[in-house]
Amino acid sequence: MKAYLFPGQGAQYPGMGKDLYDSLPEARELFESANRILGFRITDLMFEGTDEDLRQTQVTQPAVFLHSVILARGLKDRFQPDMVAGHSLGEFSALVAAGALNFEDGLQLVSQRAMAMQKACEAAPSTMAAIMGLEDALVEKTCREISGVVVPANFNSPGQVVISGSIEGVKKAIEKLTELGARRAISLKVGGAFHSPLMEPARAELEKAINKTGFRAPVCPVYQNVNALPSTDPEIIRKNLVAQLTSPVRWTQTIENMIGDGATSFTEVGPGNVLQGLLKKINRDIPSESAAI
Repeated sequence: MKAYLFPGQGAQYPGMGKDLYDSLPEARELFESANRILGFRITDLMFEGTDEDLRQTQVTQPAVFLHSVILARGLKDRFQPDMVAGHSLGEFSALVAAGALNFEDGLQLVSQRAMAMQKACEAAPSTMAAIMGLEDALVEKTCREISGVVVPANFNSPGQVVISGSIEGVKKAIEKLTELGARRAISLKVGGAFHSPLMEPARAELEKAINKTGFRAPVCPVYQNVNALPSTDPEIIRKNLVAQLTSPVRWTQTIENMIGDGATSFTEVGPGNVLQGLLKKINRDIPSESAAI
């Protein structure tokens, strides 16, 4: 069974998507449509911008979404998913690629999500850190014991958990987890505490937009971040998408569940190959590749 994976924030790179724009008329139309919907030429930033330009949340998220969705469209008949999943922002790309959301609605939600998250970050200075080499359960327990806001945000692969919270809470957690034997504990260059309670204002804002948006049953099961389970029910998909902003991304469990449900190959659709790297750490035996036109 073919599984397709869609990356999230962090996969962007300067020049992303230019090959699609130059080689596919349909891609050009979609990119130009995106420029109109967003009210600025995101293509200029994607094709000619710097790393710094692309690191702004309100640019990064639509850019990664566009690259993934337009690449999936460009695959035409070769895109025959039996199941899909997306990492954080990538869940929106997966939903559009699988037909649960149309392109315009998906892009508008991603743009609103990015701006709401940016606003929440500015309201409460916060951060994230990657913790390597400890059991997931120990990271969870340690976060619970620390005063201040700090929670596991991404369960990326066995022994790799990203934590998220207030600057003070994350700093205390890094110190404690290092004492407990973490191989590495690295502060991440991000705008704020994604997938933590500090994103509650953004979640509330996004919920209004999601509730006004039409969802359909996707062509295949979509494995969602909040519970790592497959769904084809538009109402369950909607509810899980709302919860996603303040809940951890259960990526390790998602991949394990997809394999348990019969996935025999994975294709990463979008910029970079971050998810293929995580897949190798979760299960080395399943083949993976990057989508290419």
